[in-house]
Amino acid sequence: MPQKDDLSQQSPVDAVRERSLASRVGVYIQARDTAEAILRICEAEHTGVQQAWMAMGGAGFADILTVLAVAATRTEKIKLGTAIVPAATRHPLVMAQQALAVHDLAPERLRLGIGSGNPLFLENRYGLPQRAPLSYLKEYLEVLRGVLWEGRIDYQGEFFQVADTLPRTAPVPLLVSTLGLKAFRLAGEIADGALASLCPVPYLLDQALPALRAGAEEKSRPAPPVIACLPVAISQDEAAVSVAVRRLIQQVAQAGAHARMFAQAGWASAVHGDEAALHALAQALVISGNEVTVRERVHELLASGLDELLLLAMPIVDEAMERKQLLHLISSL
Repeated sequence: MPQKDDLSQQSPVDAVRERSLASRVGVYIQARDTAEAILRICEAEHTGVQQAWMAMGGAGFADILTVLAVAATRTEKIKLGTAIVPAATRHPLVMAQQALAVHDLAPERLRLGIGSGNPLFLENRYGLPQRAPLSYLKEYLEVLRGVLWEGRIDYQGEFFQVADTLPRTAPVPLLVSTLGLKAFRLAGEIADGALASLCPVPYLLDQALPALRAGAEEKSRPAPPVIACLPVAISQDEAAVSVAVRRLIQQVAQAGAHARMFAQAGWASAVHGDEAALHALAQALVISGNEVTVRERVHELLASGLDELLLLAMPIVDEAMERKQLLHLISSL
C-alpha cells in the first residue's frame, strides 16, 4: 500500500483523492473579453480557489490559450485549464507550441483539455467537415503527447503524417472532453483526464465511469480522473432556478451531442419538454440551494466516485454576488 506522500506509485485517481477537497474543485471563468477574464482569474486566486478553467468563447471568443498565457503572468499558483480547445481548429504541433509557451510561464499549472467540439459549429463557422471525430481526436492526442512529453514525433496515421522534434519537453496533462460512452472509453485509453461537461450525475457514476475504466484496463493503464462540469445556482428561489435550468437544458440540447447523451442517460423525454423528466434531469444535473446546501452536495459528489468538480455559476438574481459566493464556497472546502 503506497504511503500518502508517495504519489509517484499511485494511480491518477488515487493521487487526486489524496488532495484536499478545495484542490479538487475548480471554477469556470466566463467573461466579456480578455481583460475581464484575467481579472476574474486573479479574483479566483485571491479568494483561494485553486483551479480556473475556460471554454472556447469564455472571453468573448478571444483565444483562451492566449488568455491563460497572460493570466499566468498575473497569478502565482492557481491551476489553469482549457475545457475545451477544439482539436479541429489548430494542428497538434501548433497546440504544442502554445502549450509550451504557457508551461514556460507557469510550470506544472496548465491542464490542456481538448475535444472534438460542436460539429455543426465547426462546419458552419470554419467550413471544416467532421469525419470520425473520435478517431481524429485519438490521433491528435498521440501526436501531441509525443511532441510535448517526448520532444519528438514520427507518426503516420489516417489524419496526421507528422515527423518533428522539439528541443525540450513539457509534460502538460492532456485531457479530453467526454459526453458519449465511446468518448469515456477513449479517455480511459489515452488521456490524463476526462472532462465531462453537463452530464447527469447518475449517468456519470453508472455508465460513464465503467466505460472509462474499461478503456484504461484494455490498455493496462490506471484509470484517469473524471472532472465533472456541473452548473451551480446559489439560490432558494426554486421557480427562478427551474426557469434557468430549463433554458440551459434546451440550449445545450440543440447541439445534438448533448441531446444524444441525455437520451443515453435515460432522459430523452426531457429534451422534448416532458415536465416530470425535465425536473428529474435538473435534479441530476444542477447543484442548487443556499450555500450550506450547495457545500453539502459538493461534499457528497466528491465522495461518490467523481474525482474533481468544475463548477459553472448559473446566475439567478445577482450575477456578481452569486459568483463571489461560489468562489468563497470553493475556497472554504
